[in-house]
Amino acid sequence: MLVAHLVATVPAPLDPDSADAPELLQQAGRRPLVQRVDTELVAFDPDGDDAADAVRFPAPWPRRFGTATVSPDGGTAVFAGVHAVRCVDVTGATRWEVRHGCWGGECRLIHASFDEYAADDEHAYPDSGSAAVSADGKLVRAHVRGPLADDGEEADDDELWLVIDAADGRVLGRAATGTVASGSFHTPHPDPAQMGLSIGEGEEGSPSLWGRWDGRALSVRKIDDETILQAVSPSGLHLLATDVTQSALYLHATRDGAILRDLDAEGTVPPYGTGGGRVYWDFDGAFADEDTVVAGTSESDAGQGAPRHWLVTAGDMTLLGEITYPFPVTGPVRGAGEGTWYTVAEDRTSIHLWRLEDAG
Repeated sequence: MLVAHLVATVPAPLDPDSADAPELLQQAGRRPLVQRVDTELVAFDPDGDDAADAVRFPAPWPRRFGTATVSPDGGTAVFAGVHAVRCVDVTGATRWEVRHGCWGGECRLIHASFDEYAADDEHAYPDSGSAAVSADGKLVRAHVRGPLADDGEEADDDELWLVIDAADGRVLGRAATGTVASGSFHTPHPDPAQMGLSIGEGEEGSPSLWGRWDGRALSVRKIDDETILQAVSPSGLHLLATDVTQSALYLHATRDGAILRDLDAEGTVPPYGTGGGRVYWDFDGAFADEDTVVAGTSESDAGQGAPRHWLVTAGDMTLLGEITYPFPVTGPVRGAGEGTWYTVAEDRTSIHLWRLEDAG
């Protein structure tokens, strides 16, 4: 029997009625818990801090206008907004800002501030890019709509993947993504030079990209046109992904993006009873360690019973069995590093950290 052991229950710092669900980031030597409301981003290290000691970063714009993350040292937060990527300290003061083309629909202005469109209905539900800080905290990757503010009037509006100096905001490198995004997210790698990017294009597809920074140029390789990256193995050698239909899990080689193994949900995961619908994988998954993957079918299980999570061997993508928990859990699994994964409590007031009982 595959039994999950509860490592810890970590309370979320914000009221779930007004905040996004808490999220645990995987960073070099840290895994901060972050949570966002319209006015601030809150972060603390559950391995060493109490939620009462959380660091609070004033937000430059409400949360529907972009995404946010924190630096590994907890000293700054990076907000990827509609018109700019902005780094702030705990006072809310701007450390640096990179302005870019507007994510708001057909708008092609280079806005100077959020106030220019804050009350504009045509900007009320913009598309979005994203940003992530490298494992060593020295680089910021940002997916933005071009052009950049300093590119000049003749520059086009292609979407760009930027490498930014985390200390001063200098754009060190860039590459066109060739995408038309409605949203995106980054997948970090233990090597600061590498990073993954998954881009949602609505009905047009979901390309996943892999970028390498050699100190002079950013090289980008497309992994697939319809793939969502889920996780990177502890060694950094392998990527876990699923396709847009969520039909299969894929193990990719980080080096060249090649598919090494795959595992279809249909025919592998038992359906719920005789009347169950199509079984498919969640968009989220995690490496428990280098050799095993924890994946869920919570989305397809919805309405039929408790969400189910499964242990899969990474080497040959074989389903080992269903993971059982000491009490009911909700939603998908997400990686937490160090042989653990986490689930979010149903009321979103806490996260639960888990480890297999026989994993030591």
